[in-house]
Amino acid sequence: MHGSQFEVGDRVSLPPASVALPRHNSRGVRDVRIIAEECPVALVYDGTTVAVVMATPADLTDLALGFSLTEGIIHDSSEVEELTIIPGPDGIELRLWLRRDPGRRLKERRRQLVGPTGCGLCGIDSLRQAVRLLRPVRHSAGLTPQQIGEAIATLTHSQTLNHQTHATHAAGFFTPDNKSMMVREDVGRHNALDKLAGALAADGTFGFGGAVILTSRISVEMVQKTAAIGAGVIVGMSAPTALAVRTAAASGITLVGIARGSEFEIFSHPTRIINDGSPREEA
Repeated sequence: MHGSQFEVGDRVSLPPASVALPRHNSRGVRDVRIIAEECPVALVYDGTTVAVVMATPADLTDLALGFSLTEGIIHDSSEVEELTIIPGPDGIELRLWLRRDPGRRLKERRRQLVGPTGCGLCGIDSLRQAVRLLRPVRHSAGLTPQQIGEAIATLTHSQTLNHQTHATHAAGFFTPDNKSMMVREDVGRHNALDKLAGALAADGTFGFGGAVILTSRISVEMVQKTAAIGAGVIVGMSAPTALAVRTAAASGITLVGIARGSEFEIFSHPTRIINDGSPREEA
């Protein structure tokens, strides 16, 4: 959806993404450092709070839309009828009103919720749901080693907030035929990826045309969210977990970890990494 209700919300008065705070350095000298802000953000659907996350108070429209998509609350951004951002003394509420079908699905899901949860597993009521597999990614862009290096360099350069604070994660969407990269940052790695998912949806960009690039480790939730985006390649600067590798393999996703410049390791579906003009063979 490209409606104005997704654009007006972020114009409300919100806390800044970073603040200047006094500190003493190792020599006892008092000066100032720019610190990343974080605050409680509640995702409220049809009047009911589904999750509360600790997040950077920026790009909250993207967070609301992306969380809704990657957690399976909606299938398409058009299923959100209205979105309002409400700042308060204790945090920020993202109030979403859903159309009839997604609202009914969420109500059925809410009947079994066991309580609020932390990053990435909001609304999960069973072990099976925690390791859920989404529809396998069938079609996706391939990358060369050089492009992976370019993607890592571009993401590093684009971390405006992290350059100031040294305290935030970033998620970027890299397309092989485009030098620019859509990037979102947050104190939480799941939030950064959800913000990216929301930004892509609002822009009408389909995930199969590029790769998700992360500054963080690759855990199973990050793979699940990448599958929800529809991207067939996920690249992380840190290592993946074993469950993330198994989930990527089952989801048809190429997982590349420990990516530092032109050096990296491929853990699943290596054929999308094209070397010397030809794809690598499956292990």
